[in-house]
Amino acid sequence: MRLLVPFLALTMAVAATSASRQEVSSAAIAGAQNPPALSAFGFFEGDVSRPSPKLIPYRLRTPLFSDYADKQRFIYVPEGGKIKSDAAGKLLFPLGTALIKSFGYPGQDGRFHVLETRVLLHRTEGWVALPYVWRADRSDADLRVGGTRIPVEFAHGGSRASISYAVPNKNQCKQCHSSGDKIMPIGPQWQNMEFDRKSDRDRILKDLPQLARLPGMAKWDDAAKSTLDERARSYLKVNCGHCHAPKGSASNSGLFLDGSARDAAAYGIGKRPVAAGRASGDLDFIIEAGRPDRSILISRMKSTDPGIAMPELGRAMVHDEGVKLLEDWISAMPHGRY
Repeated sequence: MRLLVPFLALTMAVAATSASRQEVSSAAIAGAQNPPALSAFGFFEGDVSRPSPKLIPYRLRTPLFSDYADKQRFIYVPEGGKIKSDAAGKLLFPLGTALIKSFGYPGQDGRFHVLETRVLLHRTEGWVALPYVWRADRSDADLRVGGTRIPVEFAHGGSRASISYAVPNKNQCKQCHSSGDKIMPIGPQWQNMEFDRKSDRDRILKDLPQLARLPGMAKWDDAAKSTLDERARSYLKVNCGHCHAPKGSASNSGLFLDGSARDAAAYGIGKRPVAAGRASGDLDFIIEAGRPDRSILISRMKSTDPGIAMPELGRAMVHDEGVKLLEDWISAMPHGRY
């Protein structure tokens, strides 16, 4: 009888834990209505520190710069759904998939202090992009289709940086994720992905063994393993290539940084801007070989003026390390037009 009470207590505790565990809601992902609170999806068991075991966590070898924010990325694939890919390594997801990305900064205690979570939901009508902003007590996040701004202070370069952090509105989400007339994922490219759990990687490769033959994309900040040219091109592809692509929102510029360019001019080298204006800063070429100080690309990356800065969305700060990488890359090019 003495053993019975602890046994029953343990059984009841396990049952209570199982009952309280929230399941990912396929109905919320696929439904026509957008839940007003993030918790309706069941992606997290209380807060972002406890993601559902149904989610696949992953990282990017070269990530998109977003004002030095830390990011946590996850994939949810519905039961029975299969991930596919195209020949270039872009992952193609079944209906009912959700891509989840949380943004935040280290708090005073060193822990991840989440600000927002963006979700891409693969529904019958296509992909839907929604931004959710976390409440002050981090109990849940609320849908903000109109976006918002959040004052943020964080450690940077040995001091404190203060910015007005921008949560994009629904149309701005569409601008970056637009391919042709459709919203599409832009992050999950196999060559740029790393997985926290080997079992997740192995599961994908089991269905798509051809992906194992694709070489990993260069890490933009790893000079020991990749050349300057490889690192610069990776940086441009991730930070600029989603818009500067044949079907991207900046396709009319004739500048293609997604890897599709077939000549130096299409990559910006010796290329004059399609429309001259104050954004060009009286400079002649997108990239002037050997002259980063004469290159529009660098000038716009160094600007925080909304009418000049590139990328147009997602930053209020200059990415000093990224600018330095591209300055070194342009400086290493032989002088003169290609």
